[in-house]
Amino acid sequence: MVARKHIDASRLRARLIHPVGPYAWIDVVPSTGSTNADLRQAVVDGAADRTVLIAEEQTAGVGRRGRTWSSPAGTGVYCSVLLRPAGVPVAGLGSLAVVAGLAVLDLADELGVDAALKWPNDVLAADGAGKCAGILSEAAPSEEQAVILGIGINVDPPRDAVPPAPGGLPPVSLADLGARTTDRTGICLSLLTALHERESAWRRAGGDLAEAGLLELYRSRCSTLGRHVKIMIAGGGTLVGDAVDLDSTGALVIEPQEGGRRTVFAGDVVHLRPVSE
Repeated sequence: MVARKHIDASRLRARLIHPVGPYAWIDVVPSTGSTNADLRQAVVDGAADRTVLIAEEQTAGVGRRGRTWSSPAGTGVYCSVLLRPAGVPVAGLGSLAVVAGLAVLDLADELGVDAALKWPNDVLAADGAGKCAGILSEAAPSEEQAVILGIGINVDPPRDAVPPAPGGLPPVSLADLGARTTDRTGICLSLLTALHERESAWRRAGGDLAEAGLLELYRSRCSTLGRHVKIMIAGGGTLVGDAVDLDSTGALVIEPQEGGRRTVFAGDVVHLRPVSE
């Protein structure tokens, strides 16, 4: 078995820490329960805007709605970024998952991986055969506005089987999808660079996706649009219909079977079939 290289924190800091780069601090730890949970505590302790924590392994990684995110040692990138976008209104913070999704697609494009977005926070193989990345955006209690953006990416296949995501999608790795490299330090560099570029445009636009030039791009790369879908809505209930658009905040616009239109801000989506079928 080939030994997997550790993520090189020194290399990341040399390229990405202020004043050379845009980030305040980057730490890489061998193992932790959850990088998002650790940064929630860091918010309380006064950590700066654009503080980054990366783990080689998470023992209690968390996805949306409290689900477990499998994070085996040495096979993925498990990264959380603390953002303090003071100029963005609270109503605009929910669109950060869109920003992060586009940054992951930028990474995939750089690696030669054909990938697509699944609303609201997944990155899939373009053919829909598996999920290679997930995103979790969480507001953190703080006197100064704070959001923790968690990104988990499957880089190499895990040694042990991992259960499918909601909707039956199996996990798939960048290696499985033919990535040009699986060097996790290089992948972290590319991901954090892309995230900075996308998030900076979003922040300059006051959280307005359209003004930042991100809304149409997300629409063009979102495999959920044009699909007949089933949505398990946060708080209970199920909605079945056609996914026809995204609104200005990145929420999903559905035409239900019974007619009319509904806007869904959070929920789990299952792709049933293209609308045209």
